[in-house]
Amino acid sequence: MNNRTSKYLVTGLIVLSIIGIVSKLISDPVGVIKTLAVVALVGAVIYYLVRRFSGTSPGKQQQRAFLKAAKRSKKRFQAKETSSSTKRSKIRSLASARNKKKDASHLTVIDGKKSKKKNRASF
Repeated sequence: MNNRTSKYLVTGLIVLSIIGIVSKLISDPVGVIKTLAVVALVGAVIYYLVRRFSGTSPGKQQQRAFLKAAKRSKKRFQAKETSSSTKRSKIRSLASARNKKKDASHLTVIDGKKSKKKNRASF
């Protein structure tokens, strides 16, 4: 179908539907309200059923993970706000515990060659 033809066809359908709705509203306003109520109720039921039985979405899983991480961060932040005297005792006890048992870290430091200059004059 041509682009102009489809525009005229869609416009004609919209005009006819508006005429039909207005005539139905004038002849039987209560029937129109009932029809709209039934359509809204069926739509709400379908929406509820789809949301209820459609497994967990990735967005929900990400939101749960975010909330869990936020709780952990909050606990760490609250733990850092303890008094300085308890901090010192904790630091000493942690230092002694680290000296006794050292965990292998999965992070490593890579030293770069900072003293070596780049030759910026080469083109």
